[in-house]
Amino acid sequence: MKRIGVLTSGGDAPGMNACVRAVVRTGAALGMEVFGIEHGFDGLIRGDIARLGPRDVSDTIQRGGTILKTARSKEFRTPEGFQRAVSMAHNFKLEALVVIGGNGSLQGALELQAAGVPVMGLPGTIDNDLAFTDFTIGFDTAVNTALSAISNVRDTSNSHERTTIIDVMGRECGDIAIYAGITGGAELILVPEVPVDLDDICRQLIESRRRGKSSSIIIRAEGVDISSQELDSEIARRTGLEVKTVVLGYVQRGGSPTAADRLLASRVGNHAVALLAADITGKAIGVQGGQVVAHDLAAALQMPHKPMDELVALAQTLSM
Repeated sequence: MKRIGVLTSGGDAPGMNACVRAVVRTGAALGMEVFGIEHGFDGLIRGDIARLGPRDVSDTIQRGGTILKTARSKEFRTPEGFQRAVSMAHNFKLEALVVIGGNGSLQGALELQAAGVPVMGLPGTIDNDLAFTDFTIGFDTAVNTALSAISNVRDTSNSHERTTIIDVMGRECGDIAIYAGITGGAELILVPEVPVDLDDICRQLIESRRRGKSSSIIIRAEGVDISSQELDSEIARRTGLEVKTVVLGYVQRGGSPTAADRLLASRVGNHAVALLAADITGKAIGVQGGQVVAHDLAAALQMPHKPMDELVALAQTLSM
């Protein structure tokens, strides 16, 4: 295999550039031509494809976002758009594509594989919602960004003796909330995996005040089935406490990636290209138990989400 393409798709994640860099430089070391595809699957459809060499990815490992840009492609989901994407890969004589993205992006990669375009799937998403890897590219950075914000908000919350709800990302997976909440000392952590009990939340806040706590931090993952506005108003109404809400939003996606994300991205990018050099395709590359692993892509996307019972129990114990 001598000609491969690489693209980033879906939401951006810190560490994507480190991953692209690893793909390009490993490819060069193995005598391959590596082509960067801009704007994800949209760029594949339009032919936004150019060769990348080792110098093109210099000074990128520390940069957030993605130098290849990214998009959520509606056109790729149409039969016409999908067929143009397949044809463009063949027109550029790309023997395989390395797709860096989340669940939706890797589902798209799987469809390309079925249509005769060999692929490798790499886990690029801050949500940490891909079960075939212990951690996804960007997750560690997002947690540390949220943790820094929690520390800053806590200072103000303590000063005003109020309860503060901090919204973090995580539509179907509460990993950012639970990791940032535990390490940030939050009093309550709400995740999509656990039903919300407003009575229990209010009881815990009142008991916390009785034990001498003058303020509380509640971490809410965006996928929780009660909105932050409703949560804010209901807590205030039922307890009489002053409540404020802080939504972190896209700030969690930005910033220079942590060492952990740079290393993860470099390892999976390198391994993907090494497998392609051996004509092995259709894999999802991740890290489990500290080791780089390669699962069948179709099977990887069907793996059930990791349970978080232990972390939820830990959060409840430590929030006294």
